[in-house]
Amino acid sequence: TVWLFVFNSCFWHCPASSRGWLHPFSTATQRTAGEDCNSEDPPDELRPSLAERALKLKAVKLEKEVQDLTVRYQRAVADSENIRRRTQRCVEDAKIFGIQSFCKDLVEVADILEKTTECISEETEPADQKLTLEKIFRGLSLLEAKLKSVFAKHGLEKMTPIGDKYDPHEHELICHVPAGVGVQPGTVAFVRQDGYKLHGRTIRLAQVEVAVESQRRL
Repeated sequence: TVWLFVFNSCFWHCPASSRGWLHPFSTATQRTAGEDCNSEDPPDELRPSLAERALKLKAVKLEKEVQDLTVRYQRAVADSENIRRRTQRCVEDAKIFGIQSFCKDLVEVADILEKTTECISEETEPADQKLTLEKIFRGLSLLEAKLKSVFAKHGLEKMTPIGDKYDPHEHELICHVPAGVGVQPGTVAFVRQDGYKLHGRTIRLAQVEVAVESQRRL
């Protein structure tokens, strides 16, 4: 009992520093432990800076993408405008020079016609009229043959509908005539003006007279 009393008296009267061995979790130890626990995470004041940096990097990346898309868009618009201009020029050239080949062939027809007309002049002697008429006839025959060749080359076809059934899409009815021998009612009996087709499409109706029965004559 006496020893216990002495021990208690000495313990409580000793300075706090001498009793430190009785407190294994001192303030210094707790501070070190706290710093070690939080060493893996950045301080709270640094977290917004990292977020801002990430946003800035993303903004730079998006800005670069926008610039690339803008350049590509501008190039596409320029290419489209060039194509439109070239197409417009081609269309205009086609309108102007589309009949160039046909006109070139017609020039040859004009040459034949000019040479034929040269045969007729005031200086022609009466005795030479027969020879002149023969030259004119040959010239006109050659002119007709050349025209037929030019028309066929360019898909221009003359319609000869005599004996064909009347078709309002190809024929223009001028009048009715009584059907004669070998002429069926409702067919073309006479052509006043030839019609023409260009590559199978009617570009001028043929003016015709259509045969009908006698009692239906108009």
